[in-house]
Amino acid sequence: MQTISVVDSHTGGEPTRIIVADGPPLGNGPLAERLSHFREHFDEIRAAVINEPRGSDVLVGGLLCEPHDRSCHAGILFFNNTGYLNMCGHGTIGLLVTLRWLQKITPGVWRIDTPVGVVEATLLDDHRVSLRNVPSWRYRKAVSVDVPGHGKVTGDIAWGGNWFYLVNDHGRDLRLSDWKGLTEFTLEIRAALERAGITGAGGGEIDHIELFGPGTAGHADSRNFVLCPGGAYDRSPCGTGTSAKLACLAADGKFPAGSVWRQESIVGSVFEGSWQPASETIPDAAGPVIIPTITGTAWVTGEARLILQDSDPFRTGIRAI
Repeated sequence: MQTISVVDSHTGGEPTRIIVADGPPLGNGPLAERLSHFREHFDEIRAAVINEPRGSDVLVGGLLCEPHDRSCHAGILFFNNTGYLNMCGHGTIGLLVTLRWLQKITPGVWRIDTPVGVVEATLLDDHRVSLRNVPSWRYRKAVSVDVPGHGKVTGDIAWGGNWFYLVNDHGRDLRLSDWKGLTEFTLEIRAALERAGITGAGGGEIDHIELFGPGTAGHADSRNFVLCPGGAYDRSPCGTGTSAKLACLAADGKFPAGSVWRQESIVGSVFEGSWQPASETIPDAAGPVIIPTITGTAWVTGEARLILQDSDPFRTGIRAI
């Protein structure tokens, strides 16, 4: 029998489950190397923690680990129901609130090691976190794809820690009551991108689709619907997605550095985003490279010791064949 200790939280409605003890032994190498080791040798742990009957498709998991960069307080590897994430904005906000709950940190600035580089996050109080994300940038503007049953859809491709296809003109009303229809539509867009061979830089898979519309709250600049890699929609405004949005706004000259963008999610929660110019340049960037800062709130929802019994036929979760 194996046990795994976890702390659950939600950030703007999007759940995160952090493995805080009894996780797989991955060594002390760089986080990207450890992520590959996790994928190749311990994927059953990911599946057991995330999939039913212990988890769900919407859940994002994280493995808390020792950082490789010794200037960091902690390292984190994110995963979901289909695989692994380069970075997760809402998950990092949830991580800091979890560390605060465990009395491992106090309000202040903390450096977190991830597979795509070091991020800085500021714990403002027990629930509010401001995340300084990885460099973000637009790769291609106004890329069109034919979506069966919907015609031509046009969007931007941008990096915010994950690859996004961002669509403003889609003709859909972004209402929570239509989450099934919006999910089907964005799945069709993603499939059309794959068929057309449209990717991020270096052939990076575009695994997030993001639709935008007017904010429903008077204080929000826009509302979004974000399809995550596993096919579930993001209940939060999506930290990496908001970073990609800020990169596109900066590239179009529509939103100045230092101003605050209020991004509303499909469930009504809000992230605040701002950006500053990055010091580095990226040859593939169609516009400036920016450093986004995303501020959101999270709450711990539970602590548990997951039990994986050898005799359990669903010890590693229910997985589609």
